[in-house]
Amino acid sequence: MSKLQELIRELCPNGVEYRKLGEIGTFTRGNGLQKKDFTESGVGCIHYGQIYTYYGFYTTQTKSFVDESLAQKLTKVKKGNLIIACTSENIEDVCKAVAWLGNEDIVTGGHACVFAHNENPKYISYFFQTEMFFQQKRKYARGAKVIDIKVSDLAKVEIPVPPLPVQEEIVRILDHFTDLTAELQAELQARREQYEYYRNKLLTFNGITPPQREIRWMKMSEISMIINAPKKLTKNQYQKTGLYPIIDQGQKYIVGYTNDASAVVQTDKYVLFGDHTREIKYVDFPFAQGADGLKIIKPKEYVNVRFLYHMMLSLKITNRGYNRHWSVVSPLEIPIPPLSEQRRIVSILDKFEALVNDLSEGLPAEIAAVREQYEYYKNKLLSFPRTGLPA
Repeated sequence: MSKLQELIRELCPNGVEYRKLGEIGTFTRGNGLQKKDFTESGVGCIHYGQIYTYYGFYTTQTKSFVDESLAQKLTKVKKGNLIIACTSENIEDVCKAVAWLGNEDIVTGGHACVFAHNENPKYISYFFQTEMFFQQKRKYARGAKVIDIKVSDLAKVEIPVPPLPVQEEIVRILDHFTDLTAELQAELQARREQYEYYRNKLLTFNGITPPQREIRWMKMSEISMIINAPKKLTKNQYQKTGLYPIIDQGQKYIVGYTNDASAVVQTDKYVLFGDHTREIKYVDFPFAQGADGLKIIKPKEYVNVRFLYHMMLSLKITNRGYNRHWSVVSPLEIPIPPLSEQRRIVSILDKFEALVNDLSEGLPAEIAAVREQYEYYKNKLLSFPRTGLPA
């Protein structure tokens, strides 16, 4: 039997009391505080927008500061308090909370509220991420373009309140998943930097040595051709499932599916380039094209398609300005070594890329698995039978 099970059997064998947030703590609505008020030093502050763009579920340090004279007019946040964003542009982010665990008092402002309580602050903050909380806050959300939840409604949300030792053990378990995810993310970032370093090193042919004299510098337009899709599908033709994926430019990449074989670009290996987004992708399966602006690039027979893909990434085309259309990219000259050297370089870079980008293996897959476990345990551990009801 786990330590948590032992604590539950000992301290709350007959279930857990569910109480409204307004019964276990007090809410104070924030006021003032705009981004223009930020200073390089002073009293720590958390702006409501930073809660869902910068902070995790707790913090001991603030990103921003305000002058002490302004801080005296703003809502105070003490250690253990939660700061809650009461306004957002979507239902997912509204009421996202961050627990303040720093030793010094800080301040917050408008569109946020402060929740003071005597429970474990991390336990309360974890609860704000559960499906149970989401379903309750949805009932009180108001607005279309801007979503807002009143403090008076937030106070009606019910939360299971087990004894503090149980809360602490749940926090310990969930902290493990949070810390593991953070460690994996840090390792992934390090591997991405390593991949970029070796990609740039291997694909830089300036000052070449005599054995590499076969390298030719050629324009992108000379070593590749643009393939046209049989036809382009409109958004009302996208399906949720189908035989063939529909690919559009942009980070989302696959935007839908179709069963229309007459729209499909048949199996081959291509590099995809988005005229407007400047996203670069590699594809080796049949697909349909979803919109204008997506260039399907097929290299000539003396250029390895994966070599071209890595080379285009190394050119940092995505940093060359907005609307960097293919007509501007195609005159760029790139080095073309012999195919044997291209394949050698590709074999090295493919291993790095699989480690940092492959969703079925490598670090991304490991992070996804940990997050899935975290979501499962978060919702399970913070769901208790109510006092007096059978488990």
